Amino acid sequence: MSFPLFILNGPNLNLLGTREPEIYGTTTLAEIDAACAAKARELGLSADFRQSNHEGVLVDWMHQAHKAKARAIIINAAAYTHTSIALLDAAKAITPPVIEVHLSDPHTREEFRHQSHIGQAAVACFKGKGLASYLEAIEAAAAL
Repeated sequence: MSFPLFILNGPNLNLLGTREPEIYGTTTLAEIDAACAAKARELGLSADFRQSNHEGVLVDWMHQAHKAKARAIIINAAAYTHTSIALLDAAKAITPPVIEVHLSDPHTREEFRHQSHIGQAAVACFKGKGLASYLEAIEAAAAL
């Protein structure tokens, strides 16, 4: 196995499956975790999948990924995408490349969602394809 792939998920994603299914679908976070683990294994990677509703915890995990020499960080920062300078600063301060992911396409939603702070430091963004956004991000991480 190579260096780990960190897959970080932000606030309210623990409610997937029941939270606004017309936007986010009915796939649960546990199902996304399982699919990501299988895709990572298929590509010879190990995945460390996590979720927190707390911004500082996500920053700490980004630092932890840096110390672990992670291959990459895939992050669905959820609402923090549009508000968190702390996540942007963390992404700029660490060596693992950051890949942004979203289940929906923020650019087709409310205007305040069009701004991505984390995206300013991300090497790629996969959005609007539900679970497939995560799987495409894992494929991109494998190619780094």
